[in-house]
Amino acid sequence: PMSRNSKTNHVVAGAFGNILEWYDFAVFGFLAPVMASQFFPAQDSLAGLIRVYGVFAAGYLMRPLGGMIFGHIGDRMGRKRALELSILMMALPTVLVGLLPTHAQIGSWAALLLVLLRLIQGVSIGGELIGSISYLVEMAPAKKRGLHGSWTLFTATGGILLGSLLVTALRDALGEQAVADWGWRVPFLLGIVIAGAGLWLRMGLPESEVFEARSESQDEPSPVTMALREAKGPILHLCALLLLFSGGFYILFVWMPTYYSDILDPPVPHSYAVNSIAMVALLAMIPVAGSLSDRIGRRRVLLIGMASMAVLAYPLFLVIDTGVAAYALGAQAAFAVVISLNQGPIPALMAEMFPTRIRSSAIGIAYNVTLGIVGGTAPLMSTWLIARTGDLAAPAYYLIGLAAVSIVALLGLKLKQGEPLA
Repeated sequence: PMSRNSKTNHVVAGAFGNILEWYDFAVFGFLAPVMASQFFPAQDSLAGLIRVYGVFAAGYLMRPLGGMIFGHIGDRMGRKRALELSILMMALPTVLVGLLPTHAQIGSWAALLLVLLRLIQGVSIGGELIGSISYLVEMAPAKKRGLHGSWTLFTATGGILLGSLLVTALRDALGEQAVADWGWRVPFLLGIVIAGAGLWLRMGLPESEVFEARSESQDEPSPVTMALREAKGPILHLCALLLLFSGGFYILFVWMPTYYSDILDPPVPHSYAVNSIAMVALLAMIPVAGSLSDRIGRRRVLLIGMASMAVLAYPLFLVIDTGVAAYALGAQAAFAVVISLNQGPIPALMAEMFPTRIRSSAIGIAYNVTLGIVGGTAPLMSTWLIARTGDLAAPAYYLIGLAAVSIVALLGLKLKQGEPLA
């Protein structure tokens, strides 16, 4: 379907699946209150919400398994095959969620089917990002790995933004009642359009030359087993490095609208608009940070980002706590710049850490375990800290702690920037 030689095509096709993964993820999060009434009709609306967020978390718990399955496929059968399979495995459940009968139609089976579809999606999310990171960094010129790798996180953030904008537009166009009755199905069904485009793009991709050139003997154990045996130390080291990366994004861009509207008193007006504009700033900065890491070094860019978080987190939260929308936007835009410095260089750094024959598996384990544990629980952790301390800026303490551990891990890491991918 596509010309095989264009670098731009490799980047677009390799990174495109992330849009679908994170679009669906965002839609599910933003529509949680509506879905609670359809699938868990309890008299207590909070109990329903907790159940839906439980389903949301269940998707997370499956990510490490997805990382292992798709890591194995990517390292054994090829990056291209893993990319094609992960987008299919995401698209089917997304569309099926849009077609599910509700509790009113089939009783408790509705909730059970919803959980099952979320678990399948969790497995594919665990495979998508690591597959595209391995592919894009391997296909990139050595001096541009930071920029090429950063497009994976650019498209992931773009998917969340797309989901957020679509849900907001639906609510404005249809009104709350129609969204609750049938409108909530529309964003899930539209997932088929993104999936079709992504699969079409990926069918024409060549395999990564670095993968083709690797030497492999037939009696080797599975890549996941080899990764755990040969690279246990670097995998654990990478987990520590990824703490701020994992927690920071979820606190500052996924949980923030809830903080603005439900926790602050008075609430910040136009909370979703503030969050969306800040996310556009993040989107614009990620490739800039990736490219910057090619020029001045990954360690320097990451260190500036991590240290800035440690210094600025508390003052910026105090600014947001004024409840003034303009101040909140300014503070969250500042957070966007800081987070981009933590995100842009990471894909290339991860790919450069491991040899080709275990690259997808090793990244898959470290990335998904850390994101599942720290990212998945970050909104819960932030809410709990505020409840325990009575301090509205308490999430900042958590961010400072994550930044401190990540800085120590970064300073102790031997980087392989610019070296050939072995």
